[in-house]
Amino acid sequence: MLQVNVLRNNPEWVKERLAVKHFKQPELVDEIIALDDKRKKLQLEFDNTQAKINSSSKDIGKLMGQGKKDEAENLKASIPQLKAALEPVKDEMQQAEKQLQDLLVILPNLPSELVPVGRTPEDNVVVREGGLKPDLNAAALPHWELAKKYNLIDFELGTKITGAGFPVYINKGARIQRALIQYFLDYNTNAGYTEYLPPFVVNEDSAYGTGQLPDKEGQMYFVDEDKFYLIPTAEVPVTNVYRDVIVKEDELPIKMTAYTPCFRREAGSYGKDVRGLNRLHQFEKVEIIQLTQPSKSYDTLDEMVAHVEKLLQTLGLPYRILRLCGGDMGFTSALTYDFEVYSAAQQRWLEVSSVSNFESYQTNRLKCRYKDANGKTQLVHSLNGSSLALPRILASLLENNQTSDSIKIPVVLWKYFGSEEIR
Repeated sequence: MLQVNVLRNNPEWVKERLAVKHFKQPELVDEIIALDDKRKKLQLEFDNTQAKINSSSKDIGKLMGQGKKDEAENLKASIPQLKAALEPVKDEMQQAEKQLQDLLVILPNLPSELVPVGRTPEDNVVVREGGLKPDLNAAALPHWELAKKYNLIDFELGTKITGAGFPVYINKGARIQRALIQYFLDYNTNAGYTEYLPPFVVNEDSAYGTGQLPDKEGQMYFVDEDKFYLIPTAEVPVTNVYRDVIVKEDELPIKMTAYTPCFRREAGSYGKDVRGLNRLHQFEKVEIIQLTQPSKSYDTLDEMVAHVEKLLQTLGLPYRILRLCGGDMGFTSALTYDFEVYSAAQQRWLEVSSVSNFESYQTNRLKCRYKDANGKTQLVHSLNGSSLALPRILASLLENNQTSDSIKIPVVLWKYFGSEEIR
């Protein structure tokens, strides 16, 4: 959530930045400032009346001490009227505050000056590419056929048990999933990230804190009786570890990693782009999160991008890094880099990670702060990234490493998987 003072200090610049994200209600900026003016005016009126009540109460005591009972009684008689005047002001002030908050949560985060102008994925900027695309023979199979050939994943069984988008991993398919998860976690913890295993459902406050609510209600599974949401990513519960917390500056940066399953309702579309592991309702992912000082957050973003890039290099997968344009960015992000790996049998790029800086957008909602060297309380900046999402990584590993009678396993996974190949 944006801070009101950011809007107030330079409203026209805010509108310009919102236009980069193609936000269609720039007039909300002026409405928010006007509501804040109204709230401040009401607050001043409330405070002045409360001050009169407090002052009169003190004067009553003094007058009684001086034996001026009649004057004291007259003053006492005026207090109920002053208190009665407070109630409508208080009600109006609370209403203005609610209206203000309701409008503020509609505004997306402001994009960084580094964000390219554009509307669609075609306008994203390729920052760099790495790795070599394999030269597969004409008989090469897509991963869903390889999964059937080697009895790794049963998509039809998942549909029977639950529905489309919920695959069942079997035997070596389950083992390679487990190997990837453990390798990703070890890679992250070796880089200084503390591992968490959080709940896989969260309450409304947690979903609001990281910006899933009110923007993404329709994309999450909801347990109505308990008012819980199934998490779309580990970012939600793990970032909320520091909700309503003031940390010490020397504790920053805070680096966290977690494995969780992820649940997303919006996955249910049709066609080749969602076949097999390309798009699921439930999938596994390892996430990295950092909280840091505002002055260091963009250096931290570069560090996290380099961290994910090196991880992909260890898997031997061809990849590219994209800087997302304004129209393709998430609601809460100020700057996002997407990682894609090349799926050789499908001959297409598959997104496997997004690494984003949210600046203070999430932490303003979370009330996650730190005290600087001058003792001033400030909002930290939050960042997160996939390190990595498993389905499309697995799809690319299967396709890119296939031979006529096996699938080769990357060297870094041998000790986790227990074998050098799948047969």
